[in-house]
Amino acid sequence: MTKLIQRYLLVWLSLLSLAAYYWPQTGISFDPWVHTSQLPYLIIVTMFGVGWMLPIDEIKKVASRWPTIIGGTLTQFLVMPMLALGIGIAFGLQGDMLVGVILVGCVPGAMASNVLTIVSKGNASYSVSLTSLATLLSPIAVPTMLAISASFVDASTLEVLEGANDDSGSVYLTSGIKLLKWVVIPVIAGFLMGRLLPQYEQQAKVIGSNVANLAILLIIATVVGASREKLATLPLLVFTCLLLINIFGYLGGFTGGTLMKLPHPMKRALTLEVGMQNAGLGATLATELFTSPDSLVSIAPAFYTFFCMFTGTILAWYWSSKHVQESSDESVDEAQPA
Repeated sequence: MTKLIQRYLLVWLSLLSLAAYYWPQTGISFDPWVHTSQLPYLIIVTMFGVGWMLPIDEIKKVASRWPTIIGGTLTQFLVMPMLALGIGIAFGLQGDMLVGVILVGCVPGAMASNVLTIVSKGNASYSVSLTSLATLLSPIAVPTMLAISASFVDASTLEVLEGANDDSGSVYLTSGIKLLKWVVIPVIAGFLMGRLLPQYEQQAKVIGSNVANLAILLIIATVVGASREKLATLPLLVFTCLLLINIFGYLGGFTGGTLMKLPHPMKRALTLEVGMQNAGLGATLATELFTSPDSLVSIAPAFYTFFCMFTGTILAWYWSSKHVQESSDESVDEAQPA
């Protein structure tokens, strides 16, 4: 089942999203795709599974090669927010759409990048390490990147940011708290559970991977279902903007790996990690922070998933057909997809 889900993740994503979008035409009165209140719980379950899957060897590897992991994480948190902000402004986006695009650039890397790194013959252990560190830093990094971006946007966009979820306080503080509860605490709890019950490590890897991938599918499909009326009028400009962010994100990741003189398997991992954002987390965060019924903020993160999954899969398949020169100390290691 694990291989069936992972190998055809893009297919399942497309089918479920199409089902969510066209559900009203089935004539069934019950609509399972509009209940966005379940999204935070899906994120929590996913992150708990990721933490449980994280082997103790990963922590040791992070400690032993911390300069390359910190460098890769900095590359992601510098390249993607700047790309999202710069391209969004250059394309003339404002208000909800620009905030959604900026949010795409601010969230940490996607868990699916770990799976595609394995497919691409990249260094999967490095990919898992990058995802883990970026995820743990997200309660600080995401609000910081949003706050920095706010100083460059127009008045209408700033109004959207400052007006988000007024009852809960600042969008920056609120996003940090939510990410701490949804991401960091579940990951740590899952990791500790794995250490307390080491005899179930193999089962946790299988179950955790399936749960994580299924949760991603349900999150995106739910956002599509809840936003189906808004999606019908989504400008082509936004699609183009997101596609460019994705492509230049890959280029930024590969360039960063080249500047750090990483072995090619690690460069492949960093390329996919930077270009593939955790848009499911971004979409969930958008639905919680921007609660107006007319808000369009969650649409850009939801659709970015299609772009990064589609292009990431193509890139991974292309690399999988190419020989990769491995150095003596950095092989394409087996790691668990997060």
